[in-house]
Amino acid sequence: MASKIRVDIKPEMLRWARERAGLGVDALARRFPKLKAWEQGNASPTLKQLEGFAKATYTPVGYLFLPEPPVETVPIPDFRTKENVHIEHPSPDLLDTLYLCQQRQEWYRNFARSTGEKPLAFVGSAKPTSGVEATAAGIRHALGFDLEERRRIPTWTDALRRFIEQADALGILVMCSGVVLNNNQRQLDPDEFRGFAIADDLAPLVFINGADTKAAQMFTLAHELAHIWIGQSAVSDAQASWVPDHQVERWSNRVAAEMLVPLDALRDEYSALGQLQGPDLQHELGRLARRFKVSTLVILRRIHDAGWLSREQFREAYAEELQRLGEVTKTSGGDFYLTLGARASKRFTRALVVSTLEGQTPFTEAFRLLGLKKMATFHDLGRSLGVGA
Repeated sequence: MASKIRVDIKPEMLRWARERAGLGVDALARRFPKLKAWEQGNASPTLKQLEGFAKATYTPVGYLFLPEPPVETVPIPDFRTKENVHIEHPSPDLLDTLYLCQQRQEWYRNFARSTGEKPLAFVGSAKPTSGVEATAAGIRHALGFDLEERRRIPTWTDALRRFIEQADALGILVMCSGVVLNNNQRQLDPDEFRGFAIADDLAPLVFINGADTKAAQMFTLAHELAHIWIGQSAVSDAQASWVPDHQVERWSNRVAAEMLVPLDALRDEYSALGQLQGPDLQHELGRLARRFKVSTLVILRRIHDAGWLSREQFREAYAEELQRLGEVTKTSGGDFYLTLGARASKRFTRALVVSTLEGQTPFTEAFRLLGLKKMATFHDLGRSLGVGA
């Protein structure tokens, strides 16, 4: 039988696929008891076993037949660094998320053209040499981003949802997910990347790693919006504390910080921060974080920018605050259909459902782009967005 035919695969390709997925031999031992022998060249898998192995390691099965491991690169500029050292190897989770978002963007770009949508003037309207304060003010104005409104919003989640809604209304596809597609077994790692932007004047797209904290997601969204404003696609690891070597990342961080916490507003809110240390500083960090709906780490960065903390004081306070906050918490749960709309962008999802119900897009393509399997789920999703039958 064909299922019993052994296939000649180089052991190094099996080892590469396993390590690429970040898995040890023991993690796969139950499903593939002879994996160690395969990797040592003492045995060979059947075609069915090889297909199962490819699925378990998130590897295109064709890759395993190559004579040597392929060099995989991120399909957009990669500005991720760890302590300002470039990260060489993207994970399958990052790559699959990027490819999916590119496919969704291509679909929406064609949809926008077919419906006569006009190019968005704000995409590429700034440069990395543009003034930080003016650019941040321009983004806030375009979004209708009101600082007083944010003060009144009760929770981080509500504030982030409002921020995403404002970007969506402007024409930006904002996708926020902590997993690959809808696979809860494939959790995205905020330590690998926090977000990316894919610039396009008809379908600008921002992806936020939803496994990060809500407050951190706020900064990521602001950072990626700065990328859209200069028309620069990139995958980023946006953090308020970092002063990246790359000019675009450094500028985008500054714009994001000024957009979320304008220095003038911070000074008006509390002008005696320079006198605060210890418990008093901790109290103010919490109060100002709640007021601006950002993380305490962003507030610390802005206090330093305002000149109230020296570089040495900032580094020390930032390390202490980071330790206090502990590990990044992951969020899950909630209404499935609301979550799906957020994962795929409500603007994109609504357009795709309408196009499919009108017969312009095949159901098979819609299911693939949304990660759905059942017709009932698709119709329920449409109704939740107000566009279903």
